[in-house]
Amino acid sequence: MSNIKNIAVLTSGGDAPGMNAGIRAVVRTGIYHGLNMFGIRRGYDGMVQGEIFPMDAKSVANIIQRGGTVLKTARSEEFRSPEGRQKAYEHLKKLNIDALVVIGGDGTFTGASAFLDQFDIPIIGMPGTIDNDLSGTDFTIGYDTAINTVVDAVDKIRDTAESHDRLFVVEVMGRDSGLIALRSGISTGAEAVLIPELEVDYDAIMKRLDKTRKNKSSRIVIVAEGDKEGGMVVADKIQANFPSYDVRLSILGHIQRGGRPTCMDRVLASRLGVASVEGLLEGRKGEMVGLIGGQVQFTPFGKAIKHIDKVNTNLTRIVEILSL
Repeated sequence: MSNIKNIAVLTSGGDAPGMNAGIRAVVRTGIYHGLNMFGIRRGYDGMVQGEIFPMDAKSVANIIQRGGTVLKTARSEEFRSPEGRQKAYEHLKKLNIDALVVIGGDGTFTGASAFLDQFDIPIIGMPGTIDNDLSGTDFTIGYDTAINTVVDAVDKIRDTAESHDRLFVVEVMGRDSGLIALRSGISTGAEAVLIPELEVDYDAIMKRLDKTRKNKSSRIVIVAEGDKEGGMVVADKIQANFPSYDVRLSILGHIQRGGRPTCMDRVLASRLGVASVEGLLEGRKGEMVGLIGGQVQFTPFGKAIKHIDKVNTNLTRIVEILSL
């Protein structure tokens, strides 16, 4: 039987659509099991500063459909030090908080691991990042919304590209992972997709663009922001190779983080929120809860925070085949 009575939840790192659905699920699951629930504002920095407050079912009403995070998020240099973590721990102990649920990405779980090592307090993590770059889950909270935002934007860009016979280089988010670029590239019919995991073969890209330029009135090249050279350099190289092209660059930026979460992200966050609290009650700690093959799975932080650096070559092959 678990001795946990009081659980706090925080969001950390970059915001991701669906985080609010996750907060809601954590709080209401805790209440369902007779626990006292708390929220921590501004992530680990708020924990260091003592920005901790009680939450009830009403405090998470009408947030499931909202983007961003009602708990806010912030970076915390102080939390990186043992002294900062000591301050955070003392604030938790004042409120008799027994366990934590942290929602974020690899940086969030790295911080959770350090805190757990120092104080041995049960912590379960939920994967909240638009990059989908964590091991231990098929999809992260926010990824589905982000790629749908990219698809919607690129569809609109293609309308003007078609009207003016232009080539658009579209830079999307993905500092360490090209999954947003790959999936959105396939779903928008991009001629080429450049991602940080693979070396760019510019000769192959230029040949592909040359081969298709007589058959198409618009062309889209998608570049992940983590690509070695970035969208601006890619656009300049294409323009230099094809002076007759009207090449334009569009950087989508932080629009990809915002917006109402999709049904998939809301359901994913809700399932993982329930599982995180029940995992704590079962005695789990130091693990990320994810969904693999439709089933809830728990992965140790040490394995979850390792980025997925192997690209699904079938996806890159699909881009090439369908670009004709």
